[in-house]
Amino acid sequence: MDATKLHVQPLQLGRSGRPGELAVPEGACGVVLFAHGSGSSRLSPRNRRVAERLRAEGLATLLFDLLDEHEARDRALVFDIPFLGRRVVEAIDAVKAMPAHAARPLGIFGASTGAGAALWAAAECPGDVAAVVSRGGRPDLAAPRLAEVRAPTLLIVGSRDPEVLRVNRVALTALRAPARLEVVEGATHLFEEPGTLERAADLAAWWLARHLCAARPQAA
Repeated sequence: MDATKLHVQPLQLGRSGRPGELAVPEGACGVVLFAHGSGSSRLSPRNRRVAERLRAEGLATLLFDLLDEHEARDRALVFDIPFLGRRVVEAIDAVKAMPAHAARPLGIFGASTGAGAALWAAAECPGDVAAVVSRGGRPDLAAPRLAEVRAPTLLIVGSRDPEVLRVNRVALTALRAPARLEVVEGATHLFEEPGTLERAADLAAWWLARHLCAARPQAA
């Protein structure tokens, strides 16, 4: 994908105008929303590196803040998965309301607690979400809704993140949609080890392109 043909559009979401950034490569076959983890934001360097990899695969990316500055200081909201899930739904609605993107398949990439919010939103919007990826995620936080998720879901966990690996294995059995667990060898929770984030990004790009680009309506 030609990086010089990238259209970047700033967005304001919700009543408080939470900032977001929609980056669309030429000929994008889908849009991927990023739900970041607790204590993070749309400026997360890890998510931005993954977003760059997805755009190289022909996918548009929307990075946005789940909470405004005031809300982010409330630790209860940081871990309120139904609340955060509704914020992801707001972003889905915002993209679907854009004429240029309304017909494009949507995916969600969630990290840490953001993965719980991503899966909650996927359960809320079964007809709008074509795929979900969780990186180092906490799908267990969305346990009451996992059986309602219809989107194919990829769970990516580091081999050196034993507790998160355990809860992802349990979540895999609760999901009724097509689902897969990929373990990145040598990675801890934040995928800081050399090459591990790149491996996770490659897996995410493969899964999302497989499901979103295949779902793209064919020209008449």
